[in-house]
Amino acid sequence: MTALPRSCEMCVVRNRAVCSVLDGEELSVLNRIGRRQTLAPGQSLYWEGDDALLVGNVLEGVLKLTTSLSDGREQTVGLVYPSDFIGRPFGNTAGHSVTALTEARICTFAQSDFERFAEDHPKLEHKLYEKTLTELDRAREWMLLLARKSASERIATFLLEMSDRLRASGCAPLPGTLDRFELPFGRQQIGDVLGLTIETVSRRLTALKREGIIDLEGRRGIVIVDRAALEDQAQAGE
Repeated sequence: MTALPRSCEMCVVRNRAVCSVLDGEELSVLNRIGRRQTLAPGQSLYWEGDDALLVGNVLEGVLKLTTSLSDGREQTVGLVYPSDFIGRPFGNTAGHSVTALTEARICTFAQSDFERFAEDHPKLEHKLYEKTLTELDRAREWMLLLARKSASERIATFLLEMSDRLRASGCAPLPGTLDRFELPFGRQQIGDVLGLTIETVSRRLTALKREGIIDLEGRRGIVIVDRAALEDQAQAGE
């Protein structure tokens, strides 16, 4: 079997990204048509309505997916984490804007090159299909979050998702330890993502701490003390 190209061998999402189904020789071919790109916080990879020219795997960081409303406001429709796939293979235009919330590294491919490669590798197409269905489920959950849930439920749901997604990214707590993680962005950005004011975000985090459900460490540290209670908060209105 052909050895993995070094950039793929060292990839932190190697076993979770769409390319996880490829062998060393196939990865070598894919690696030759890809490139690494770093985005600063606030920098966009592409904008809603742009020609669909790029696709890629998120290696590090958190990004947001947004769409523009008729009155000019921006609506966040989802978050993207390490190992997630972004872009629309076999599509003509970008359905939403992709903007970095934190510094982010992405392995990008020209859409046309990736499409040709995927057509020759059915395993990759199948994995991409699985990722697409997972993203569709998350989009439906996000619609429920914004349309039906109260501020308290949104904050609780957000913390649980952040914990789960960071754990999937290799940031899981050690066995027997508390669920502790660092928020990758501040309260203002949390409010922007959830459609809440920064004051509401701060009040709800303080209330969760007062109730003994979470603890706050510094400006961004979160400790989930009582996960069952936090899950109850997230589902209170369902």
